[in-house]
Amino acid sequence: MNGAAGNEQTNTTMTAPSEQETWSQEDMLILLETMKSIIPSQDSSKFKTTESHMDWNKLAFKNFTGPMCRQKWVEISNEVRKFRTLSEIVHDAEEHVKNPYKGKKLKKHPEFPKKPLTPYFRFFMEKRAKYAKLHPEMSNLDLTKILSKKYKELPDKKKMKYIQDFQDEKQEFEKNLAKFREEHPDLMATKKSDVPEKPKTPQQLWYNHQRKVYLKIKPDASTKDVKDALGKQWSQLSDKKRLKWIHKALEQRKLYENVMREYIQKHPEMNLEEGVTRSTLTKAERQLKDKFDGRPTKPPPNSYSMYCAELMANMKDVPSTERMVLCSQRWKLLSQKEKDAYHKKCEQKKKEYEVELMRFLESLPEEEQKRVLTEEKMMGVNKKGTQASKVSAQEATKAKSKPSQGDKKKNADERGKLPETPKTSEEIWQQSVIGDYLARFKNDRAKALKSMETTWINMEKKEKIMWIKKAAEDQKRYERELSDMRSSPAAPTSAKKMKFQGEPKKAPMNGYQKFSQELLSNGELNHLPLKERMVEIGSRWQRISPNQKDYYKKLAEDQQRLYRMQLETWMKVSRKFGHVTRLFTVGLH
Repeated sequence: MNGAAGNEQTNTTMTAPSEQETWSQEDMLILLETMKSIIPSQDSSKFKTTESHMDWNKLAFKNFTGPMCRQKWVEISNEVRKFRTLSEIVHDAEEHVKNPYKGKKLKKHPEFPKKPLTPYFRFFMEKRAKYAKLHPEMSNLDLTKILSKKYKELPDKKKMKYIQDFQDEKQEFEKNLAKFREEHPDLMATKKSDVPEKPKTPQQLWYNHQRKVYLKIKPDASTKDVKDALGKQWSQLSDKKRLKWIHKALEQRKLYENVMREYIQKHPEMNLEEGVTRSTLTKAERQLKDKFDGRPTKPPPNSYSMYCAELMANMKDVPSTERMVLCSQRWKLLSQKEKDAYHKKCEQKKKEYEVELMRFLESLPEEEQKRVLTEEKMMGVNKKGTQASKVSAQEATKAKSKPSQGDKKKNADERGKLPETPKTSEEIWQQSVIGDYLARFKNDRAKALKSMETTWINMEKKEKIMWIKKAAEDQKRYERELSDMRSSPAAPTSAKKMKFQGEPKKAPMNGYQKFSQELLSNGELNHLPLKERMVEIGSRWQRISPNQKDYYKKLAEDQQRLYRMQLETWMKVSRKFGHVTRLFTVGLH
């Protein structure tokens, strides 16, 4: 029984290849044509489901049975893609049977010319056997390392032999490839899209230009070597040379926009407007161009930032992590007068910046004005608003440096407010890229925000690290400003402002007021909030002895007597002055 079964198995295995050989191209095309006729006309289901419901016995023809047809179909379908319907896959299979070498399998064609070996591979193939005999214990990886070193150390005369052989074979390869294209036009034909080619970035334009120059000097260099070498050169390129390629990229961009608008008018069904609005310049390249065009540099947002910027210019040797700590320590050591001087300087810089920015905006076209305004977070301002801001900026420069009483009130209110709350890493990233996204989506803020959210979610952790660090620095800034605000000496709120010029300062009414004034003025309780200070003063007053309380009462009484004397003299002078003014006004009438 086993022997018979074994004989049957050997017979089937022997006859299988002969059956496969009987399938000619005509037979395969007949099979596919009959499959087309059996497939339903409205075939929208997956090809596997339609394939499973197919009656293969209906496809039998000549000497080919249903199972044989199914087996042949499996072989053919393995060569084509299967992510569409069965009717479409059958069409692809038909194309594959007619041209089996089309597409990715073109290089497997028996008549396709063989590519020449590079100079290094020629040297490698020539010397590998020799070095393998000399060092049998070495692995293939170690041998390649040794041979690559040997090739680099090779003198130019010996290296030229391999380069010359490569160039000769390359010319022959190009001739044979041209012949192959003429003989097989169907295989080489590629569908080219009629959509205009996108403009290149400044770096891409420079790379294409320099690549030709680099390959003339080093023809045997690999693509990786070329990219690495030119990448270093681009990073070290001067601003003047980089500006040349930025201007070329912008010229290409203008031509592309004109051609693309014409194409969109001819093909309105294609949604290609987003590609037109996308910028080819990076943020750094845009800033470089703006600087060259005369855009003013933005001043620091506050006095502390200005002080830090001045200090950090001389802190190149200090590590970046320690710089901010040193700045905050030195800022705390400054007196209030020095801090106020920095505040005035910062405000003056801001006013000058506004005037210079308005001049810069006047020199730009409307599209560029919108872009700059979005970057400056001024898109809500209309044309009237911009004109008004121009006038106000000019008036601000003409105005006196001394602030008015209204400004003093505003500054006092601002000092009383809490510092700006710290931002998250996502918010800081959004602020840095909002200008580019608004330009891409034609100032549609909702679409820009949605796009930014999706890009942030899909962003890798490595890319987020920089923004997480900035968020941590912002948190430290918030804590530092909060501690500075708490430590700054607060003037007592109960003290009334003097209503008349020359009026003497009011003396404390009792010993407790004198005691509290002394504690508040010496800065002993500056680390506490205002409410807690008053509680601490009350508790300390209760703890002191009666003799000390009497001492403060006497001091308060002495100051009261002095205050009364000063007040009487001031009243006499003011009465005389008032009498003279009345006489002067009567004489005029």
